[in-house]
Amino acid sequence: MTDFTLRNVPLLSRIGADRADVLRTDVDAAIAGWPDALLLRVDRRNQVLISNGRVVLTSAVKYADHPDEHAVFLGRMPDGRHVWGVRAALEAPEDPTAETELLDLRRAGTVFDDVSAQLVSTATALLNWHDHARFSPVDGSPTKAIKSGWGRINPSNGQEEFPRIDPAIICLVHDGHDRAVLARQTVWPERLFSLLAGFVEAGESFEACVVREINEEVGLSVTDVRYLGSQPWPFPRSLMVGFHAIGDPEQEFSFNDGEIAEAGWFTRAEVRDALENGDWSSDSASRLLLPGSISIAREIIESWAALD
Repeated sequence: MTDFTLRNVPLLSRIGADRADVLRTDVDAAIAGWPDALLLRVDRRNQVLISNGRVVLTSAVKYADHPDEHAVFLGRMPDGRHVWGVRAALEAPEDPTAETELLDLRRAGTVFDDVSAQLVSTATALLNWHDHARFSPVDGSPTKAIKSGWGRINPSNGQEEFPRIDPAIICLVHDGHDRAVLARQTVWPERLFSLLAGFVEAGESFEACVVREINEEVGLSVTDVRYLGSQPWPFPRSLMVGFHAIGDPEQEFSFNDGEIAEAGWFTRAEVRDALENGDWSSDSASRLLLPGSISIAREIIESWAALD
C-alpha cells in the first residue's frame, strides 16, 4: 500500500467559527460589535481556562469599554457575536458552579470542541507574534497594531508587517508495505518516538524539503513524496505540513545533523500496539511511546496504522 489519506481532520485544523476576515479592515464594524462581544483570555504561559470541553469566554465590556491596542479580533461565533483575544490574567466564568480547568493548547486539544480549538490556536499564534513584533525589522522603530490585531505598522515610514508563519514539513517514511520509520530526538526521553520533521528553507518547495530533511536527519533517500494535510502549530508560530514518502529499509541510517538520537523501522503491528498504549503522557512500559492526538503526527501515524 503506497498511498493513503488522513482518516480525520487534524485537531487544530478544525473549523468552528467564522474568521470574518472582512472585519479586520472594517475596524468600525468590528468595534461596533464590542458591547456584545466575547473575550478569550490567554495568559503569559499560553494557558486558558476550559469548562466542559469549551474554552471560557467572558464579556468583553467587562474587560474594557472598547478593544485596546493589544486586543486581536478572532472572528464570529455561530450566533454572530464577535470574539476577541487578549493576553491577560485568566478570569473564571460568570457561572460560579461551573467547573474549570487550566490547560494550554498542547494538552487541551483532545477535549476542545471545534470552536474552542480554532479560537485558541488563532489567539495563541497572533498573541505570540505580537509579543515578538513590537519593533520594526527595517529600522528598529516601535510598531503599533492595526487591522484589529492582524498587522502592525511602523508609524515613521508606513511599513506594514503581518503575522509570521514558519512552515515545517512532517513526514512518515514507509517501505510501501508494513514498515515505517520512527525516530527519537536527542532532547527527548527514552522510548519517545515520532515522525521526522524540519523547517522549510528559503527558495525550497515542501517536497524538496521532505527529501532534504530526511536525508539530513537519518540519511535515507526517499521518493514518491505525497501530501497528506496540514495543521497550525502555534508554538510559537509554525504550520505543520504533513507528507508520506517511500524509503528503503536496506539503506543504513546516518544521523548527520545531530538532531536524531536513534531511529528504526517499526512494523504496523508494533505501531498499533504502541497506539493502544496511549501516548507520551502514558505510564505504559511499552518500548515505543508515540505523540499525543493534538499533533498531526498522531493522525498521520494512526491513519497509516489503520491500513489493512
